[in-house]
Amino acid sequence: MIQNSNLKRSWTTRRDEKNERMQKADPHLEGKYVATDHITEVLETLIQPKDRVVLEGNNQKQASFLSTALASVNSDIVKELHMIMSSISRPEHLDIFEKGIANRIDFAFAGPQSLRVAQMIDDGQMEMGNIHTYLELYGRLFIDLIPSIALVAADKADEAGNLYTGANTEETPTIIEATAFRQGIVIVQVNEQVEELPRVDIPASWVDVIVVAKDPYQLEALFTRNPRHISEIQILMAMITIRGVYEKHQVQSLNHGIGFNTAAIELLLPTYGESLGLRGKICQHWAVNPHPTLIPAIESGWIDSIHCFGGERGMEEYISARSDVFFLGRDGTLRSNRTLSQMAGQYAVDLFIGSTLQMDYEGNSSTVTKGRLAGFGGAPNMGHDPKGRRHSTPAWLDMMKPEETLVRGKKLVVQMMETHQQGNNPVFVERLDAIDVAKEANLDIPPVMIYGEDVTHLVTEEGVAYLYKTNSIAERKEAIAAVAGVTPAGQEQSLKQKERLRSQGIVAYPEDLGIRRSDAKRSLLAAQSVEDLVTWSDDLYDPPQQFRSYWS
Repeated sequence: MIQNSNLKRSWTTRRDEKNERMQKADPHLEGKYVATDHITEVLETLIQPKDRVVLEGNNQKQASFLSTALASVNSDIVKELHMIMSSISRPEHLDIFEKGIANRIDFAFAGPQSLRVAQMIDDGQMEMGNIHTYLELYGRLFIDLIPSIALVAADKADEAGNLYTGANTEETPTIIEATAFRQGIVIVQVNEQVEELPRVDIPASWVDVIVVAKDPYQLEALFTRNPRHISEIQILMAMITIRGVYEKHQVQSLNHGIGFNTAAIELLLPTYGESLGLRGKICQHWAVNPHPTLIPAIESGWIDSIHCFGGERGMEEYISARSDVFFLGRDGTLRSNRTLSQMAGQYAVDLFIGSTLQMDYEGNSSTVTKGRLAGFGGAPNMGHDPKGRRHSTPAWLDMMKPEETLVRGKKLVVQMMETHQQGNNPVFVERLDAIDVAKEANLDIPPVMIYGEDVTHLVTEEGVAYLYKTNSIAERKEAIAAVAGVTPAGQEQSLKQKERLRSQGIVAYPEDLGIRRSDAKRSLLAAQSVEDLVTWSDDLYDPPQQFRSYWS
């Protein structure tokens, strides 16, 4: 007879452990609420050494009160934590490593703290798990990085503990669900407690502890770009992109990365795009944050729908007044979702367009450079060809190679940048810094943001290279060099090689697209200042103070 060796095993150990921790914290709680000044004691009670702690902090929204409280705990009690963060953005995110509260990190992006991250790894103060894309990190929260503790932020909570996350829902639901449904503890900072919520974004049954923060959570206007700072070179590149990519391939759905390059495209749609008769033919469906520079295109009838990763400060009233375009709740506020918008950007859109700090001669690119461990964010999710895609669109089908037996399309992945960065440093390099950074940080693989095999188009101030048309790595190198300008990569190429690529349609310069360089003037922008954006919005856009310096 076979004996069942599991007869005496407990199958509720995680639940029992959670209950035990919560009982210890009970004296500090009134219902689910803890007094603001007692949050540090509660964290010391609920968090144990070596716990996995997921801390909300993406590009814009930061659980800033809880991160500050975590950095204040006694490191003799709370220590050796494994931190999981979308974005390492605030000083205290790294203070907890210097104090010994945490020793291991898995993250997606570290732009504001990238220099310090690199130094701390070099000094042995931080042990690296992996650098992830957003979707990769979110996915692992449900597989092998399941959190013991979640520290998140919301706008409001009612007495029962239901949460309202408002326009900046962002990654909150994903983080909470991964924790709550595996018997972890969910701790939420809120801006205020109210009797009745505008809507319920997170049910109380998913939440364990709530604290009303001393100050509202940090929220950055990360995707706002002042049109005054858009250069004529960026306008030229935007014209090349509209004519040589969007029009050529009938791009209907897309994601724009952050930056002045893409802001220029957005502001040229109602002017240059209109002159080409492209309204209703391109750029109708978007997965993108609510960039203020999209306002003229929305008002001109170019855009049908926008699903947002997060909100943007100052855009709240405008978004609420444009319910035909944005995803809104019954309360009239935006419902954003970083996870779902990343998924839409990966599988549903025709095109991703972004930029980079370095690109090698084969088209591989990275924002990780010497001494800076910046990470990726969502660019690799957006900037690759998802093999799971099956639905067809004109742009996707336009990438087919008809000689293949099982023909299929391809997502358009566009890298758009000037040939030189600040300090006149060439963007095009023979060897990515990321290769050496990987060795210095003991990473298993170099932190490449977008691989050359996925890049279909390269746009610079010189023109556009149709990399999807190349038939070999050698030819791809030639196409990249043809638009690399007066960098070492560009100067190695002969005029004869460039003319051959032009004749084959692998490279196009502005004159090949019917664009006169002299036409790339700021007068083409539909809005030339933040004040113009406010006017376009019928005074609904309320810019943050740092963008009012020119007209306050």
